[in-house]
Amino acid sequence: MEPSPFEMKDLKRDPSALEIGSDISDQHRSVIDRDNETLARLGKKQVLKRNFGLVSMLAFGCTVMITWEGILLLFVIGFTNGGYAGSIYGFIFVWIGTLAVFSTMGELASMAPTSGGQYHWVSMLAPPSTQKFASYIIGWVTVVGWQAAVASGGFLSASLIQGLVGLNDASYVPKPWQGVLLFYAALFFAVFINTVVSRALPKVESLILVLHVLGFFAILIPLVYMAPHGSAKDVFTVMMNGGGFPTQGLSFMVGLVGPIFCLLGADSAVHMSEEIQNAAAVVPNAMVMSIALNGVLGLSMLIAALFCLGDVETVLAAPYAFMAIFKQAVGSDAGATAMSALVTVLMICALISFVATGSRMTWSFARDRGLPGWYYISKVDSKTSIPVVAIALTTTISCLLALIILGSSVAFNDVVSLTINGLYTSYLVGNSLLLYRRVTGGIKPYESVSEGLTNVPGVGKLTWGPWRIREPFGTIINALGCCFMIIILFFSFWPTVMDPSIQLMNMSSLMMGATIIFAIIYYFVWARKTYTGPVIEIS
Repeated sequence: MEPSPFEMKDLKRDPSALEIGSDISDQHRSVIDRDNETLARLGKKQVLKRNFGLVSMLAFGCTVMITWEGILLLFVIGFTNGGYAGSIYGFIFVWIGTLAVFSTMGELASMAPTSGGQYHWVSMLAPPSTQKFASYIIGWVTVVGWQAAVASGGFLSASLIQGLVGLNDASYVPKPWQGVLLFYAALFFAVFINTVVSRALPKVESLILVLHVLGFFAILIPLVYMAPHGSAKDVFTVMMNGGGFPTQGLSFMVGLVGPIFCLLGADSAVHMSEEIQNAAAVVPNAMVMSIALNGVLGLSMLIAALFCLGDVETVLAAPYAFMAIFKQAVGSDAGATAMSALVTVLMICALISFVATGSRMTWSFARDRGLPGWYYISKVDSKTSIPVVAIALTTTISCLLALIILGSSVAFNDVVSLTINGLYTSYLVGNSLLLYRRVTGGIKPYESVSEGLTNVPGVGKLTWGPWRIREPFGTIINALGCCFMIIILFFSFWPTVMDPSIQLMNMSSLMMGATIIFAIIYYFVWARKTYTGPVIEIS
């Protein structure tokens, strides 16, 4: 990885570490000026405030993924199709693959640090004949992926609260309407943080990171100390095929959906790029560091949970397996409730980041005229410098999606799968095009073009950013990441059991297909007249 030119010029100073609330200095202004110049070379005006630095953005990325918490939440998925050993090796496989994917995306984010992210990269890398349409479709699937992520976060938050009630009251039967109201409560809390106290968002994210790390130890230590331990032979060798698939290998691949979701969303940093100081260097570093940190915590929690699993039938029969594990470990409802409540609080905190990311992605695509009503959605509040209309739209979409719970909470699981489908599709197309460009040549070294537009589709010249993986490792990692994503996308559309009933079918392929069909229809009816790719605001 090549060092940032900012690091070479300012060896004694670290502008990327500046946070909101720090003293205004010449150095601070120079960093902001450089960021504005970089954005101007991409043809965009600076309209959002750059409040985030490396620490707060690392916190943002970690809390979006909530990996060790997700391992507990989705424990049954990997354990049913994989068992003890399959859960561990599946997580390691996904962790390595995710690092490869986002290392390459770090290069893309360094080349063009804009909130648009994937659809901007596709537009600047695709052949001229397909630039416009390809970036338009990727913009839609990315918007839908993040909107689904917001709804998924609200659903998980609500169901966790109901799980806590059930843990303390065996007679409690969760009602769908209660789940919807709890969904709304968690969502509106996240919206409050994103709007009323938006200026404090970087500090809030940093505090959540502290809770994320300390909470890990607050759960791991009593779990490991108090629970009876299983054998290492079982944990590292026993596989399971609870889905009834023809082979253990196929069952293992289907079980990867759990760890995939737990390590999903590091591109949140990309969509906050226009609010980050020294974004060309900070965004790649924040993505890779958050995956590395969360991977360590996630793998540690997974191994601990498997060793402390206790009675398997009791755990798998519980509404939330991790709550049953906690209860067996500490031997009391109060202790299990305290531990489970911590996971619930962190899930609600993650929803804050989901709302921020989903709204920025929506705002950016509307700014480039890719969405119906783009003129209004792309507006930024002059007082707070946040996209209030985009936040309101994101909130409205999630509130409407929450009504699915009234029909079937199982059906809502397809919204969770849609998050993986949408985001991984956008990752794959962007990374594949970069692989094509780096193999065929045409991307100039960083700062080889000192004036004019760069990395602007159809106008500027392609140049690397300050964050790049040295060759041949860059090409190898890029290729491995693309292969990994093809595998993940293929199995993300599978049901979790063989010969599933209607209730257990994975309908995410239908939802993704419907999204793309709607986008194509809207494109040919209207968007082809207004959408030309990323709009050049500054020439």
